[in-house]
Amino acid sequence: MSIEIRTVNPTKKELRKFFEFGISLYEGNDCYVPPLVFDEIETLIPEKNPAFEYCDATSFMAYKDGKPAGRITAIINRKVNERTGRKEGRFSYVEFIDDKEVGDALFEAAENWCREHGATEIIGPMGFTDMDHEGMLIEGFDELGTMATIYNHPYYPEHLERLGYSKDTDWVEFRMQVPDQVPEKYQRIANIVKEKYHLRNLHFTSRKKLKEKYGVALFELINTAYDGLYGYSPLTPKQIEYYINKYLGVLRLDCVSVIVDENDELVGVGISIPSFSRALQKSHGKLLPFGWYHLLKAMKGKNDIVDLMLVAIKPEYQNKGVNALLFSDLIPAYIKNGFKWAESNLELEDNASVQLQWQYFDRRQHRRRRDYRKTL
Repeated sequence: MSIEIRTVNPTKKELRKFFEFGISLYEGNDCYVPPLVFDEIETLIPEKNPAFEYCDATSFMAYKDGKPAGRITAIINRKVNERTGRKEGRFSYVEFIDDKEVGDALFEAAENWCREHGATEIIGPMGFTDMDHEGMLIEGFDELGTMATIYNHPYYPEHLERLGYSKDTDWVEFRMQVPDQVPEKYQRIANIVKEKYHLRNLHFTSRKKLKEKYGVALFELINTAYDGLYGYSPLTPKQIEYYINKYLGVLRLDCVSVIVDENDELVGVGISIPSFSRALQKSHGKLLPFGWYHLLKAMKGKNDIVDLMLVAIKPEYQNKGVNALLFSDLIPAYIKNGFKWAESNLELEDNASVQLQWQYFDRRQHRRRRDYRKTL
């Protein structure tokens, strides 16, 4: 039995094979949520993804006896390394069959590439930026995944530990029951914060107006609010423009809350969307021929799960109850739309202030994922 590692050319044809292999590993798994293949392909094409202005990346596929058996992408984020003073490589998009030789060959290829590019350690799963998927699932394999997170087989972390990788950080995720009304104490905090800091919630009925008025400010707020978080890579102006065009035009506006001060300056934002998990399963990661229908139905039709995609608060307003103002605005919309459950998505396990905001809700911590580190 022979293992062959091939470098993947960043073309649509080869990258489609790269991503479709990953989807094929989970056939029949009711918890796995496939990504949109065209979206993933674009992320790994240098001409499409502005992150390549300061990142280098190469993808590899493993073949066993001539058949696809694994894949991985190795990344160097020069901007983060300059900020931290470390010489880190990253691995991402990793998928492989439960085979020691395949796992060994796949990670050896990524590690060697990182060494050749000056890295003395490697971490992952981490993408180019925080807008990419990160963290390997280590608990919650029997829970339905979300479009914002990675699902992987239970044997993945076992192979990483065998290869000398150890925990660098963990993220936790919560599933919360949407209450029948805004919790009284939560509403009281929201009212106090609103009056004390002269804040107000804005509601938009036009995605175009949201993009024009607060598109750039929103991603600049993310840069400021997330700057000290684990592995954060600040978004450049080109990336901000890229994500504005990619995401803001498809938001469901009644699931978005914007908070501004008395001068209309952006203070906080909460972005949520109806869950696409089941729709993506039905579409098998493709828009055509009928994938678009399932996604449109998930966005506009009956759906009992809402995904909390992003919450960002201006640093000087953090830990002052502004989150209560966000969710006292969003919860009535969730109730109106028939959402019964909310998915928190990733939160760093040591970010107590973020997890504290869920204390008034019926919740359970149902998934945990891990970033691993290895010295090269």
